Amino acid sequence: MTRIRLKYVNGFRDRHGRRRRYYLRRPGYKAVALPGLPGSKEFMEAYHAALGCEGPQPQSSLTRVITGTVNALIVAYLDRSPGSTSPFKTLAAETQRTRLNILENFREAHGEKRIYRTETDGRRVMLLTREHLQRIVNEKANAPFAQRNLLNTLRALFRWAVAEGRVPDDPTLGVTRQKITSSGYQTWSETDIEKYRRTHPLGTMRRLAIELLLSTAVRRGDAVRLGPQHVHDGTLMFEQGKTKGAEEATVVIPLHPDLCAAIAAMPATNIVRLAAPTFLQTALGRPFTVAGFGNWFRKCCNEAGLPNGLSAHGLRKAAARRLADIGCSAHEIAAITGHATLSEVQRYTKAADRKRLALQAMKKLIESRS
Repeated sequence: MTRIRLKYVNGFRDRHGRRRRYYLRRPGYKAVALPGLPGSKEFMEAYHAALGCEGPQPQSSLTRVITGTVNALIVAYLDRSPGSTSPFKTLAAETQRTRLNILENFREAHGEKRIYRTETDGRRVMLLTREHLQRIVNEKANAPFAQRNLLNTLRALFRWAVAEGRVPDDPTLGVTRQKITSSGYQTWSETDIEKYRRTHPLGTMRRLAIELLLSTAVRRGDAVRLGPQHVHDGTLMFEQGKTKGAEEATVVIPLHPDLCAAIAAMPATNIVRLAAPTFLQTALGRPFTVAGFGNWFRKCCNEAGLPNGLSAHGLRKAAARRLADIGCSAHEIAAITGHATLSEVQRYTKAADRKRLALQAMKKLIESRS
């Protein structure tokens, strides 16, 4: 595709090979990180500010984003400046990160393609059709989760574009994807949990991590934000980072004895005792990023000899399973996990419900013969 070239700007992939980050690197000056995508309003403002200009200067033909292209539409959608009308800037940080990675890759592959053409009578006719997008989505058929995320992101992009009259039609309507047959993240068994605990004793950050995740059923995005400031009268009270809507997003969870013991066992020099902002912290005493915590916790699992399929999110499912095993209702489980819909809770606890019902059925069968 035709790339936007700006003097002193360099793009780099992150260590996962996904998101491209941009920096202005002038000889003799400290490198400056630039937000957004080249050509977007926030990017150009930061670029000119870093150069010492008073304000954005007119772009040359090399830096101009061509109206009506995939490139221009994505730049507009990802614009998080105050004057932007894109809903992207209102999304949760983790959702922004995911969509940004997807759209940057899509932009690199298809950015120069025109979305529509304008006829002599003023009518706009789609060039990027449903059939085109179906073929693009089909290319990810071997990775159903990535395929789902791509299609969901493109649907959000074009739904906004049609509503604002930026494109004449939504090419994602009618586009299909592979059905996901996997049950998602692997749920931790009690054997897995005990194996981890034997490897990581009380008084370590590794142990505190599993007790926090298991006793609260929080997502990792919330786990890295929780700290002493969220403790009120023996409960953890916080706003979820993923679920929208204040009533649904507010969660109040009584402190579990296992979590209390893990906090109390931490060394006196730890962040927990010094009332720092988060329970969980890096070796440098700083809060984790969401991705950084996920990578660190994977290493903790490796040290315990646990299989690769286990993750922090699997502990959320284990917490829901434990609640289902002791007979908690879907509403009771949702009050802990913070799910906005009961269908999600039932998906998490399906296996536990089957086990309990099977035991009840067998008990009735045995009693009927006595």
